[in-house]
Amino acid sequence: MRIFSIANGNVVESADLQTLTAAGPPTQGFVWVACVRDEFEATQVQMQAMLQSHCGHQLVDLHISDLLNRQLPSHYDYTSQYDVLVFRRLAAGAWQDQPDPASVPTRGGPPILRRIDTSPVGFVVFDRVLLTVHPADCTVRDTYATKLLQAAHADNRVAGVRLPASPADMMLRIVNLMVDGFLELRRELTHQLDHWQSELLNPKTRFNNWASLLEARLSLHHLDEICEDQRAAVQDWIEAIKTWPDTSVPAEQRDRDLLQVRSRDVLEHIERVVHHVRRLEQSAETAVQMHFSVQGSRTNDIMRTLTVLTAIFLPLNLITGFFGMNFDALPLIHQQSGVFWAMGTMVTIALTLIIFFWRKRYLARSGR
Repeated sequence: MRIFSIANGNVVESADLQTLTAAGPPTQGFVWVACVRDEFEATQVQMQAMLQSHCGHQLVDLHISDLLNRQLPSHYDYTSQYDVLVFRRLAAGAWQDQPDPASVPTRGGPPILRRIDTSPVGFVVFDRVLLTVHPADCTVRDTYATKLLQAAHADNRVAGVRLPASPADMMLRIVNLMVDGFLELRRELTHQLDHWQSELLNPKTRFNNWASLLEARLSLHHLDEICEDQRAAVQDWIEAIKTWPDTSVPAEQRDRDLLQVRSRDVLEHIERVVHHVRRLEQSAETAVQMHFSVQGSRTNDIMRTLTVLTAIFLPLNLITGFFGMNFDALPLIHQQSGVFWAMGTMVTIALTLIIFFWRKRYLARSGR
């Protein structure tokens, strides 16, 4: 468990939940409590006591169940005291948060699809407390914690790095970091799917990995559904912000406007991910259709060549069959020059047919 107190441009990290509970609510700033799912399950009583001490309210039992659920889709919910956002991350991982390795879904296709971890991350947003529940060994928590500590230095603040102004602002920054994590993976994913497309369209190779290709398409469809849930959750959050009561304090109104801008920016990033996943799905489907189209064109070329060769040798077989009949009165059968006349006639007919078919482009290869 990692606990961060953000106030007056300073960030102080600790790991003692009891000390935080005894200290009471902060007079300025807010607190970020980041824990993994197993820690949250083991410290529910202490966590509820801390929330009661700092916020005067506790979590609803149904929201606790949502935060502990490892398969919950992305969604947004709220009460009059706090907001809850469950957001499934799209990051490279090894499914460490699964209680049973046998329950890990087996994914085929490119290795990058098998390494994408879509475990849910829970956010509980109070006025002065942000509680996040992460999967085990969550790189998102550690990465943002490092950025948060770096932003507390004076040099970084001069460079334009701002600390989050509220728990909601921090939540959106973490969500944005999670979405950008998939945008970083798209180059490798696109490269691997492009490699499969090259194999599908290469006439010198025979593609037999159809089961993995089907698994890849199903995995992309699953990612599309996850991204749609993410987009719906963020849209619900944006609509909830619009219902907040107006404030007469200019600084608070400015922070709320920045919160809406950041929310729309996160939504735009999610839409980019949705667009990219759908483009990969369409690209894979198009590659399969082009593969079968090329295979059909190649088969037509082969059948056309075989038909032309059959047409060339058909009159030659007729000549050899005619002179192979068991009759004594056949023309040229008893002449020494008969074989030369027959051979010359056969060669002439063959060359004539080859030239004719070539001019008709029956023997020309289809351009690709």
